Amino acid sequence: MTHTSSTKEVPAVGAIPKHIAIIMDGNGRWATKRFLPRVAGHAKGVEAVRGIVEACARRGVSYLTLFAFSSENWRRPAEEVSLLMRLFVTALEKEVAKMHANDIRLKVVGDLSRFDSKLQAMIVAAEAKTANNKGLTVTVCANYGGRWDIVQATNRLQQHLSEAGKAGQQITEDQLSSYLSMAYAPEPDLFVRTGGETRISNFLLWQLAYSEFYFTDTFWPDFDATALDVAILSYQNRERRFGRTSAQVSEQSHPQESN
Repeated sequence: MTHTSSTKEVPAVGAIPKHIAIIMDGNGRWATKRFLPRVAGHAKGVEAVRGIVEACARRGVSYLTLFAFSSENWRRPAEEVSLLMRLFVTALEKEVAKMHANDIRLKVVGDLSRFDSKLQAMIVAAEAKTANNKGLTVTVCANYGGRWDIVQATNRLQQHLSEAGKAGQQITEDQLSSYLSMAYAPEPDLFVRTGGETRISNFLLWQLAYSEFYFTDTFWPDFDATALDVAILSYQNRERRFGRTSAQVSEQSHPQESN
């Protein structure tokens, strides 16, 4: 299933965001502030993920997308990258069975070819185990970049057109969006970044076109259900116009009864 772009049609808007996307920033600074090694912050961050997954499921959020490791994070010290990979494996080992038991579907998107074969196999197995679950869909973006996503979608679409004898055909937005790595999910209603930074850092560049942005100084390990509720409250106080005027939005929300 693919979803219509918000630049093509106005999506339905509810009090609870259907899709929340989060850049989980501040693990290292959380640890440094406590005179702990950075890996301690990443380990604490995994605990925060568990809490936010549970909170989203309880609040009726349908999709939760987490930016776990960007294509630029390979620039970090080799020791930290290695520890992050081990944490990823450990999290898969510990959490997948719990997610499956709670009807949660897990997806992992990004260029996974750079991960070792064990981790790739674990990802495939985790996705397969939870594929038919109908509750919250949790997407982990790993070795992911928004520019990579658009380029890989373009290349896949061009290959498909070439194989169909349609090479050189003008590409449409609908065609390209169906090849993006998250074509199975609607565009995020709410984008959250913790840790005090106010940029999107190559995350979901296509999909965030009409998302509501929420930035908080709270470091990710401290971002809990209460902090999530504050973010959702901020979202509820926004007027989502999608190019329309405030009057049009008000008229659609409160149509006059015919006499």
